[in-house]
Amino acid sequence: MPEEWSAAVDDALVGALLRRAEESRVGADRVVLLVDGRSGSGKTTLARRLVAAWPGALGPVQLVHLDDVYPGWHGLAAASRVVEESLLVGREPGWTTWDWDADVPGERRTLDPAVSVVVEGAGSLTRASSGLATLSVWLELDAGERRRRALARDGAAYEPWWEVWAGQEEAHLAAERPRSLADVVVRVPVTPVPTPSPSPAR
Repeated sequence: MPEEWSAAVDDALVGALLRRAEESRVGADRVVLLVDGRSGSGKTTLARRLVAAWPGALGPVQLVHLDDVYPGWHGLAAASRVVEESLLVGREPGWTTWDWDADVPGERRTLDPAVSVVVEGAGSLTRASSGLATLSVWLELDAGERRRRALARDGAAYEPWWEVWAGQEEAHLAAERPRSLADVVVRVPVTPVPTPSPSPAR
C-alpha cells in the first residue's frame, strides 16, 4: 500500500521526497524517480523542483519529460512502453523525441545509464517501470482544478484534445492501476483562484 500524503507542491514536499529517495537507494546505485498523475496535477512542476533541489550525495541527475516522448496526442500508451523498454533499461537508454509542430518524430536522445534520472508524465508508472524505480510518486488533484490548470498552461492548443487525452489516462489507470503501484500518493490541495477586487465607484 502506498503512503498517502496531503501536501502542496512546495519545498517541504520536495525535501520529504528526496529524503525518501536517499533512504530507498540501494548502495551506490543511481536513483530512478517516477512522477505520474493525470494532466494538470503538478507533475512537471514537482519534477523540476526535485531536480533543482537534488542533493549532491546522490550525484548528478537527468530529467525526462514524457511530453518530449509521446508520439502525438494519441501516444500515452506508446510512451509508457518507451519508459519500460528504452528509458530505464539497456546500455544506451534513450528515446526519439516528437516534433509537435510538424507532427513527426524528431531527434534521438540518450541517457547515461549510470546517472540518476527523474521521469515525469502521465503513463510513466506501470507494473514494469515500478519494478525499476527507486521511488515512485502519484499526484492527484480535483478534476476541475486539474482542467483549469492544464488549460491555463496550454490554452487553445490543448482544449480540443482534452477528452481524447483523458480517455487515454482512464485506460492507463484501468490497465496499470498506477496509484496502487506508487510508493507515495500526494493529494494536492486546490489553490483558491483570487477574486478580482471590484473597481471603486467613481
